[in-house]
Amino acid sequence: MGKVLTHMTMSLDGYIAQPDGQPAELFDWYSAGDVSVPNPNEEVTFAVDDASAEVLRGLTEEVGALIAGRRLFDIADGWGDRHPAGAPVVVVTHRPPSDAAARWPTTTFVDGVEAAVARAREIAGTKDVTIASANVAQQALDLGLVEEVCVSLVPVLFGEGIPHFTRLAQGHLLLEDPTVVPGRRALHLRYPVQRG
Repeated sequence: MGKVLTHMTMSLDGYIAQPDGQPAELFDWYSAGDVSVPNPNEEVTFAVDDASAEVLRGLTEEVGALIAGRRLFDIADGWGDRHPAGAPVVVVTHRPPSDAAARWPTTTFVDGVEAAVARAREIAGTKDVTIASANVAQQALDLGLVEEVCVSLVPVLFGEGIPHFTRLAQGHLLLEDPTVVPGRRALHLRYPVQRG
């Protein structure tokens, strides 16, 4: 069985979007090099440096299901039912869109984070489950469901916006020392969550 991890691109001061939800410069690293990383969504292209290409390949080739919150899903218009990670998407929502089956036939809509992680694990089989929404990641961390926290840290200060991390219900959460991969326009960090 694969692990449950989170991955977000984050500004140096901890934001994953501007106050209006837009990413601004956060995804500049997706076009900061000349190594193409293919993905199933022809509307999204990755041209990154060698180090970032290795990180992206690991995050896409090893993922068997991706969990997103409804807000991110709506902003991305469901990625046209072809997320760049190349994996089925599980969306956490109380109310699925009325046209969900017709517009997003490979997307699963689930009420609640715990149920979403369980369903994503079923879909992923032996591969990893990646949580790609800050609020969902926060809830999963509070529930003790996350095994690794991954951040692509971008050299920009927003000063305000939507934070990646907020108050944890259980207080401090200790992480192991990170694996660090320096890339062009992003520093990629992977922190295993300490257990026990």
